[in-house]
Amino acid sequence: MQSTFPRGRQAVIGLAGLLAGALVCQAALAAPKGSPEHIAAVTARIDEKAIRANASRTADWPAYGLDYAETRHSKLTGIDAGNVNQLGLAWTYNLESSRGVEATPLVVDGIMYVTASWSVVHAVDVRTGKRLWSYDPKVPREYAQKGCCDVVNRGVALYKGKVFVGTFDGRLVALDAATGKTVWEKDTVEDRSRPYTVTGAPRVIKGKVIIGNGGAEYGVRGYLTAYDAETGEQKWRWYTVPGDPAKPFENEAMAKAAKTWDPAGQWWVAGGGGTVWNSMTYDPELNLMYVGTGNGSPWNHRKRSPKGGDNLYLASIVALNPDTGEYVWHYQETPGDNWDYTSVQDMILTDLNIAGKKRKVILHAPKNGFFFVIDRTNGQFISAKPFTEVNWATGYDKKGRPIETPQARSREAFDSVPGPFGGHNWHAMSFNPKTGLAYFPVQNVPVNLAEDKDWRFNANTPGQPQSGTGWNLGMQINSQPPKSKAFGRLVAWDPVKQKEVWRQEYASPWNGGTLTTAGNLVFAGTADGRFAAYSADKGEKLWEAPIGVGMVAPPVTYEVDGRQYVSIAVGWGGVFGLFQRATDKHDLGRVYTFAVGASAPLPKVPDYPLGKLISGVKYDPAHIPDGTKLYVSNCVFCHGVPGVDKGGNIPNLGYVPSADIENLADFVFNGPFVKKGMPDFTGKLSREDVEKIKAFIQGTADAIRPKP
Repeated sequence: MQSTFPRGRQAVIGLAGLLAGALVCQAALAAPKGSPEHIAAVTARIDEKAIRANASRTADWPAYGLDYAETRHSKLTGIDAGNVNQLGLAWTYNLESSRGVEATPLVVDGIMYVTASWSVVHAVDVRTGKRLWSYDPKVPREYAQKGCCDVVNRGVALYKGKVFVGTFDGRLVALDAATGKTVWEKDTVEDRSRPYTVTGAPRVIKGKVIIGNGGAEYGVRGYLTAYDAETGEQKWRWYTVPGDPAKPFENEAMAKAAKTWDPAGQWWVAGGGGTVWNSMTYDPELNLMYVGTGNGSPWNHRKRSPKGGDNLYLASIVALNPDTGEYVWHYQETPGDNWDYTSVQDMILTDLNIAGKKRKVILHAPKNGFFFVIDRTNGQFISAKPFTEVNWATGYDKKGRPIETPQARSREAFDSVPGPFGGHNWHAMSFNPKTGLAYFPVQNVPVNLAEDKDWRFNANTPGQPQSGTGWNLGMQINSQPPKSKAFGRLVAWDPVKQKEVWRQEYASPWNGGTLTTAGNLVFAGTADGRFAAYSADKGEKLWEAPIGVGMVAPPVTYEVDGRQYVSIAVGWGGVFGLFQRATDKHDLGRVYTFAVGASAPLPKVPDYPLGKLISGVKYDPAHIPDGTKLYVSNCVFCHGVPGVDKGGNIPNLGYVPSADIENLADFVFNGPFVKKGMPDFTGKLSREDVEKIKAFIQGTADAIRPKP
């Protein structure tokens, strides 16, 4: 419709509108810090331009990896190697959670957004450490059995006044950043008959909220979905592996991928895997987004694709057009994945001088134990070297393919090094352009794998690992005791020379992600409860705070009213943390925030409630063999081995009160812990099965009990 106003009149009205908007904005910014008006104003400004502008000084932490390149490198120097030993506690904030906390907090002008377990979002005033609001998406607790690795959440995205969170049960929710009220909500799960989850942080790219899903161990097909940030309308979806070949493929990329799978394995029945549950980065100049894809479903390559094949796009870095979701290129780090070698670990974008030439690269240290440098313009392989002990491959050839060892695909039991926990898992990596080094936790969790010749999809066969709760591995785990040694370490890695520069040894695997700063610092938390700072160039420990509880999340740093802070979300958990721990303390999840000169006392952390080794439970020794198989199929990945492991954020059943095991059926069948996430085994186990499990628990405790 044509306007009836003269053009001059239109210009005056437009100018008046702009002035009015500016006055409203100024009034909001003048509002008290932490007020809804202030929060609305400062968060409304967060968009692509703001995130790129913040990267020049990094006063705020507005995105998951700090910037689009996800370097986790702060340019702030208020805390440096010279004064870091003066750091003190400013405040703590109670996240009111007892399970794993993996979140990266976002902070804009003193307003922090952080998630706890069960996808609960908290808004915190950094100036006071007080709650502004919280949002609980009310994830049904029985949904916990559909996730492999604890009911965790790695954080939120922030864009134009909205906070976006993916919930454990597969929803994507947009919240008003000032009030925490729901703006819109979408179900990201395309097939509710499959056990999809969401644990990763969304990313917002060009006005689209992008989220992937988890669930490969259970039998799902991986995909990535983009939603309009304003309305929640789905804009595109890209699958990571092909679907049923009896149906048309969604695009050329899927048709190409299908040629690398053997249909005799009917991969589409078990989903194929390849879930995008963590890593995404974005290069605005190239207009490319990069995603890391997950492991195969099932793990066993022969079961998934009997005649072999690379099985695209498992265990790969894939470049997509963020406008359309169209495939641009890929590089597969682990062709024909057979070991749960996901490539979803954090990627970092940077420019490096390699062989006298400046290259736009991706830095990546995935589960398989090799550090990769890839050309991000075209996916060309540049180099890969092992950053830890590796026995499945001796290296990579000039074409970027692994040179596998003969034992790598053995049908018999073999130690997988790294094992399925990875040489490096999701725990965040950082890169310091001044030192030229990447910093990340390295680990080995000993695991022995053997081909499960009897595996069938969803068969729930006693003795098959966690098959009673939906796992589909096609592998036996620790049918023989692994011989490799457990370890954890912090490593500084030179990606140009492809070698380790320094390391700090840790007490245990499963340590937290890293932050590096222009103050020549690296911050990281440990599994044994220490939050520490090291010199970025030499790795010297400069400061340490005894938190007491193990940390898996990465720290962040930011500036508020001219003062630099460092914060870390603490809460022991994740897949290893469910049944293992490296401290004797146990606490609710908390955010710890430090500043130079602060002097608040550290909170007293209670002892882990470990009971005595159980005794006196009556059982029939003849039931132990069957009980062992039933325990492996239903209990071991959460509770560990009775009496051998000491328990994580879930108790070890060798150390609970004997009465609990005597009355085990009361807990197994719609028991009191279902409301905390324990599966209900009604209809899955019989009372005779429970008696056999009791025999295994008490029998194992008796076997390891010190003899008088």
